[in-house]
Amino acid sequence: MLTPQLEPIAGVHHITGIASGPQRNLTFYTTALGLRLVKKTVNFDDPGTYHFYFGDAAGAPGTILTFFPWSDARPGAQGAGQVTAVGFAVPPGSLGYWAERLAQYGASPGAPLTRFDQEVLPARDPDGLPLELVAEEGAAPLPAWKGGPVPAAYAIRGFAAPTLMVSEGSPTLDLLTRVFGFQPRQEGPHRVRLAAAGESAFAPGRVVDVEARPDLARGRMGAGVIHHIAFRVPDGETQLRWRDRLIELGFQVTPVMDRQYFTSIYFREPAGILFELATDPPGFALDEPVQALGSALKLPPWLEPRRETIERILPPVTLDAV
Repeated sequence: MLTPQLEPIAGVHHITGIASGPQRNLTFYTTALGLRLVKKTVNFDDPGTYHFYFGDAAGAPGTILTFFPWSDARPGAQGAGQVTAVGFAVPPGSLGYWAERLAQYGASPGAPLTRFDQEVLPARDPDGLPLELVAEEGAAPLPAWKGGPVPAAYAIRGFAAPTLMVSEGSPTLDLLTRVFGFQPRQEGPHRVRLAAAGESAFAPGRVVDVEARPDLARGRMGAGVIHHIAFRVPDGETQLRWRDRLIELGFQVTPVMDRQYFTSIYFREPAGILFELATDPPGFALDEPVQALGSALKLPPWLEPRRETIERILPPVTLDAV
């Protein structure tokens, strides 16, 4: 059971993938998908590499897809022990628009399918990362990024259910339900949908799918693969209590790491997927106003003395005119 002092996890904070060409990655997600670049910074562990954050107008938790775009990254392979598909919620009736738009940008849209009574349009980004546009009944009333190229009537509203692929479902489901407090919502062949505790109305990042495929080989890291998935905690104090709890349960958890716009702890869940618990604050307006998010290269204070060297190493990128 949940320890009394810990509130259930509120949902997904962000998802981070690996890409190859930085410019190609930046152009696809801001132009083809119409997401906002909310932060252009570097990989704090490898500051010669960009770290791009894409999301809604303010970079709210539950909307943020980030990438490490290593120019020399070799292709990865999706498989067990990974997040194998990133779902985006779009308003009902918009999938025809998205099929045409994604085809225009070479995103290989597949045939629409139905999953748990929802229409889903599969596609792939330029590195082959599986994406899913999900017609979500509760998405339309939510605010859309109005400064991008996609009309608000069709625009992405944040994450729908990402797919966590595992060889055996029970250990991962046990962690998400018994420990994190997610609740089973729907079940189908090989797949269970879970929702974060709380209101039943749609909110970005509240739902995840766990798909159990014992016949599937383990995935391999590389371009076109998700590196980790982060879940929300409200503040640093709560994060420390979660760290203690996870250690009590036998997980090897990192110390708290300062990611400038949130603090993080990391551990691998039973199937091998890298999980992160990230704080909601301080958020992306910490070092630039909301209206200017993503407009300049931002470095944390400890890297500012190296700015000249870092800028010389990083390949030039531009936000394509819409």
